[in-house]
Amino acid sequence: MELQSFEGACHCGAIGFVYSCTLPGEGWSLRACQCSFCRAHDALSTSDPAGQLEFHTRDAGALQRYRFGGRTADFLLCRNCGVYVGALMNSGRRSFGVINVRALLLQPAGLAAAVAISYDGESPAERMARREQRWTPVARTV
Repeated sequence: MELQSFEGACHCGAIGFVYSCTLPGEGWSLRACQCSFCRAHDALSTSDPAGQLEFHTRDAGALQRYRFGGRTADFLLCRNCGVYVGALMNSGRRSFGVINVRALLLQPAGLAAAVAISYDGESPAERMARREQRWTPVARTV
């Protein structure tokens, strides 16, 4: 399948990403995680296991990595403007990520409504396995 690329960035442009996916907009799975972090940032996540994700910085000093208590992934925020752009998880020699759809510069047409999801009760091993299966492989990390 052919990859279609979408660019995203924080408000000030210091950190961003290129999300390449095989799915048309109407095929994206939009997830509204119900944890306090995602609710506070009004985040909508998506990923494509058949796609590719690249995170980049224009200002490396603006990148803030935040880890929850489980310490399984880095949530990427801008120190300058506060925007959450996505998350990154390292698993062995591979990295996987998700994007915050709200950080896209242009959203594709036909996006479905987000589904509210709670990951409470997952063990760290279950969380890693789910992410390895559902998140997008990362080609370049920050």
